[in-house]
Amino acid sequence: MTSLYHRLDDSSRGQILKLLQRYGAMGIKDLRRELGMSDTAVRQQLRSLRADGLIRASNRVAQGPGRPGRVYELSEEARRLFARYSEDLVLNLYAELMADQGQDVVRRLLDRVGKRLAEQYQKEVTGELLHDKVRSLAAVLDGRGIMSDVSHEAELIILHEFSCPYHELAAAHREICDMEKNMIAEVLNADVELTNCMMDGYSGCSFTVRPSEKEQKLTTLVNTRF
Repeated sequence: MTSLYHRLDDSSRGQILKLLQRYGAMGIKDLRRELGMSDTAVRQQLRSLRADGLIRASNRVAQGPGRPGRVYELSEEARRLFARYSEDLVLNLYAELMADQGQDVVRRLLDRVGKRLAEQYQKEVTGELLHDKVRSLAAVLDGRGIMSDVSHEAELIILHEFSCPYHELAAAHREICDMEKNMIAEVLNADVELTNCMMDGYSGCSFTVRPSEKEQKLTTLVNTRF
């Protein structure tokens, strides 16, 4: 969730991340000089950033105008915050694929991509019962920066995504939403319906999850026997 809550803004946190991205590892005195803050204030921000997994500390010589001693540098998680042009690349690649191969080929490719993503998520999702699997998937998505939650309405299970991992792409190509829905269905081995979509003005996407028809028949058969 760090990518959702700690953007590269002009806050002290954001400025520290930008400095570490620009200059590499830096010590507290270097950061204090750049930021015009006290050592105590810098340490507080560094503790917070370390707790969130955005920076790491080591004992070595700082790159640039630094001194030997304890220095701080970006973690791999933080470096992903700077990858802001990936969506532009994906949008252009998608447009070229559509122009070169056509919609049918691109849809088939999306199906394959969705299945590949499902295989990755299935390795992390746990639980035997469907509602446990949905909660586990929500936790996995949450850990990847896709703010997620689960609610229940009567006998329905609803998975909520409050951020879209493909926002710009989905805004231009709604078939991406179908890929996400099908991927979730594959992971959960369940019937999934996209009931609310942020591309339609909702604050998030809601996926209604039901046991698959095959699962329902199996449950009915077991209950009948016992």
